[in-house]
Amino acid sequence: MLTKVVKFGGSSLADAEQFQKVAEIIHADPSRRYVVASAPGKRFKDDIKVTDMLYRCYEMIRAHEDAATIDAYYENICNRYNGIIADLGINFDISGELSYVRNALSHASGRDYAASRGEYLNSLILAKYLGFSFIDAESVIFFRENGTFDEERTNAVLAEELKKHEYAVIPGFYGSMPNGTIKTFSRGGSDITGSIVARAADADLYENWTDVSGFLMADPRVIDNPPPIETITYRELRELSYMGATVLHDEAIFPVRYANIPINIRNTNAPEDAGTMIVSAATGYDAKRIITGVAGKKGFSVIHIEKDMMNAEVGFGRRVLEILEDHEISFEHLPSGIDTMSIVVATQALEGRRERIINSISRLVRADHVEILDGLCLIAVVGRGMVKAKGTAARVFNAVSAAGVNIRMIDQGSSELNIILGVDEDAYETALSAIFKEFVK
Repeated sequence: MLTKVVKFGGSSLADAEQFQKVAEIIHADPSRRYVVASAPGKRFKDDIKVTDMLYRCYEMIRAHEDAATIDAYYENICNRYNGIIADLGINFDISGELSYVRNALSHASGRDYAASRGEYLNSLILAKYLGFSFIDAESVIFFRENGTFDEERTNAVLAEELKKHEYAVIPGFYGSMPNGTIKTFSRGGSDITGSIVARAADADLYENWTDVSGFLMADPRVIDNPPPIETITYRELRELSYMGATVLHDEAIFPVRYANIPINIRNTNAPEDAGTMIVSAATGYDAKRIITGVAGKKGFSVIHIEKDMMNAEVGFGRRVLEILEDHEISFEHLPSGIDTMSIVVATQALEGRRERIINSISRLVRADHVEILDGLCLIAVVGRGMVKAKGTAARVFNAVSAAGVNIRMIDQGSSELNIILGVDEDAYETALSAIFKEFVK
């Protein structure tokens, strides 16, 4: 029998009605054996996610607010879970678990513990509703002393545990430190957990269920009704995810990529939609479109350096980058000329450090001129078909130029998988729309 690992996001498990949809999806395919669950998300626009409620409760305790006020707020969390149980009509009492969590929060259990309880409690309910085993992520997902994910230990322990259960629910988002305390992944970490479980289960497919029918070719906030992407490679996904395509947490790619397990992004509210298939490699592409997608991200600055004969000076680039390393700043791109070097960094990373960085570069490499230019937006045009299509770059540049947008930076890797443009932030929507219209008729 095939083995599928399925992960359901917060919107898919926000209330009893969504639970019922999830159960129908799981029971419709016996190969959907291992389920990774998120905490309850928003039920409506102005609703509050349970994880955010738990964070809030933790902060109230840290601020030594009145116990009665904290209890009243925590009661809202209890009501969310008890409401789901009541509406599902199952005989399941989690009052003891809820009391334990409330007590632990009052005894300095930590921010990560508080955040993780959303997934923990929701997974208990889902396991009961489905009739599946419950595997606590705390006992099978591990972090090292320095807080980094212990991939090999986790894979070994989790694989052995999964063999004991034909069907099981595992909470997403967290694991444990060597001292037994709870440690969470970054936000969106349930995607990572799903990928970890898929690798340990040696799954044939990892289905990631959310509230959209896969990846779209462009940001729907900028482009009206962009078409979905049917098939995308891991490399293309990484490029688009980094530039703001947020359907899937980009770190979730790595465990399944190494195991060559495909990912299928599906819509809980439209399970008949095929969604987007994410694969290791794909030979085919839409010859009428060439590009797979286009995405952009604001909030970048350029450190621009000028020095005559820079190209002949051994170690020049290394010394510049060491300055950024000393300030714990990572760079995004390095477009350069013979006598110029430009370093694209996140604007936020420069806060409080601008003058020191400029002075350090000027002094250590004796630059003729150093300045920081803000207000840059990066737009990535991504597609495995671009390498085979003549004139793709010209079409991108002409489309942007025809829209009246000035290109401040161009960067293209040797793989020709993507072309990255830098434009002024206020021209982002115009440039992205122009590129989309050029390739998607």
